[in-house]
Amino acid sequence: MNTRPLPSYADIGIVHFMAFPQCMQGDGPILETLTTIAEDPFFTSIEVTRINDPALRRSAATLLRNAGLGIGFGCQPMLLGGRHDLNSLDDTKRRAAIDTCLTGLEQAIELGATKLAVLSGPNPAEADRNAAIDALVDSLTELGQACADTGLRLCLETFDRDIDKKCLIGPNHLGVEVSNQVRTRIPDFGLLIDLSHLPLQGESTQEALHATREHLSHVHIGNCVLDPKDALYGDQHPRFGYSGGENGVDELRTFLQALLDIGYLTPDARATVAFEVKPTPDESSTTLIAQSQRTLTHAWTTMDAPHLR
Repeated sequence: MNTRPLPSYADIGIVHFMAFPQCMQGDGPILETLTTIAEDPFFTSIEVTRINDPALRRSAATLLRNAGLGIGFGCQPMLLGGRHDLNSLDDTKRRAAIDTCLTGLEQAIELGATKLAVLSGPNPAEADRNAAIDALVDSLTELGQACADTGLRLCLETFDRDIDKKCLIGPNHLGVEVSNQVRTRIPDFGLLIDLSHLPLQGESTQEALHATREHLSHVHIGNCVLDPKDALYGDQHPRFGYSGGENGVDELRTFLQALLDIGYLTPDARATVAFEVKPTPDESSTTLIAQSQRTLTHAWTTMDAPHLR
């Protein structure tokens, strides 16, 4: 039985716009739902995305600052929603994707964020893949420089290549190759690895985390479904333990143990571990959040880690 509290090792966060998907496009009950998280002492960090109304954005910034939460900003909804592509071989389309992220960066600064997350564009035909990787590296280098100038850290989230998002990055070993190239100019660039995506990527926890251990800058935890007949098939982030899903207490425990093994979780650093979970139409966000918290607590406290006792 592990008796060392997880908050001694990690900042526990949540992806706000996934837990409250009605806010994902930058409208909806943003301040009310941010308040729900801000008032929950379980959380020490939060990830937000665009907020369209400037006055509401200022109010959100004040709320998050007063709550003392660490803040990350996700450009993923902006890129996916606009069908933008950071690795497009069409310069006009790639420029539009970069500019979308720069708009996100402006809001991230206003909201007090310290990290900015993006994802690669669609996986192209094999003949174009090397050129697409070069284009992605160029895009990330430009964005990384813009982040460095403002004190933010840029990270690239890896996704599946064949099932749902069908992104260039893609396999985690390829994410490391891209990161190595970007780091020649942006030394603090890193990767965002999501437990939810590993089954979709066809990678085990050990494979993904040991491949990315020197590049890992952020972590999401959640669930996914591999059965095409299931209504939540793909990258829909259902609750932990969903009957058709891949991740529950056991898988989360294995993931946390691997994060300890590679040195991502240490009392000295307190790196972020953030829930990315989404309610189904018949579930409430607050119940989903509570269930996620209980799952994480159970996974952590039942880990067989002698040095944590």
